[in-house]
Amino acid sequence: MKALPITLFCLLCGMLIIACVNPPDYPDTPVIEYLGTNKAQVRQGIASLPNDTLSIVFSFTDGDGDLSIEDSTDVFLYDSRFPSIATQYKLPAIPEDGTGNGIRGEITINIQSANTGICCIENGFPCPNNPQNAIDTFSYEIQIRDRAGNLSNKIRTETIDIICRL
Repeated sequence: MKALPITLFCLLCGMLIIACVNPPDYPDTPVIEYLGTNKAQVRQGIASLPNDTLSIVFSFTDGDGDLSIEDSTDVFLYDSRFPSIATQYKLPAIPEDGTGNGIRGEITINIQSANTGICCIENGFPCPNNPQNAIDTFSYEIQIRDRAGNLSNKIRTETIDIICRL
């Protein structure tokens, strides 16, 4: 009989704890955090060589959940060697239903060296067929944009080596 009051007390305490949990309060402007890459070296993208893939992973939060525009690019990657030129990507569609408390998640961008031109720069020319240098280095700066046009903070990858010759 003593077990019943103890069980009811524990159940009541559990319900109070659940009722006190607040939903996350993210800012309406997206916030991103760099998590890492799958490798520190990638082969230069040349048609005669096997393709190589660099994966970049970062997390995001957005308070009003308005990420991803169906017909627009909303992820911007800036190569440190060309900081004013952005390679643009689209986020997959994220429905707004149920995003009243904001959203969070992780994004992985897979960049194939042959398709996107991850390549060495030598004497001002990209992707030399017979490079003199064995390695070139760069990093990416990343930013995202939501439907309202709010730009996130910028994050940067670590330095990545491009293997120019094999």
